[in-house]
Amino acid sequence: QVRLAESGGGLVQAGDSLRLSCAASGDPLSTYRMAWFRQAPGKEREHMATISRAGGSLYYADSVRGRFTISRDNVKNTVYLQMNDLKPDDTAVYYCAASARGYSGQLSTSLVDYWGQGTQVTVSL
Repeated sequence: QVRLAESGGGLVQAGDSLRLSCAASGDPLSTYRMAWFRQAPGKEREHMATISRAGGSLYYADSVRGRFTISRDNVKNTVYLQMNDLKPDDTAVYYCAASARGYSGQLSTSLVDYWGQGTQVTVSL
């Protein structure tokens, strides 16, 4: 079992950058492929990025490819999401997720084993 805690969200202006962190406790983080999702008001939870257990394979949704970067430090048991050139459409609650199944690539919410509590990101014009 793993517990996930996101941090780093906040209110920024369009064009700014933020780095989200997801600290894990319990099982070693290297047990899981890790991902970031987000959910805007009135919308479904959207998968944005996945990183494989050792960090060698990355996947990004079209909406964030080229602007967001997922990374992990298995020694620190932490996953990161670097977000650059933020846009108002990026406003959402951002969730860290862990899956013990699969390798990398697109990740359905049905395959997520653990969720963090979420951190709010608000991007103003």
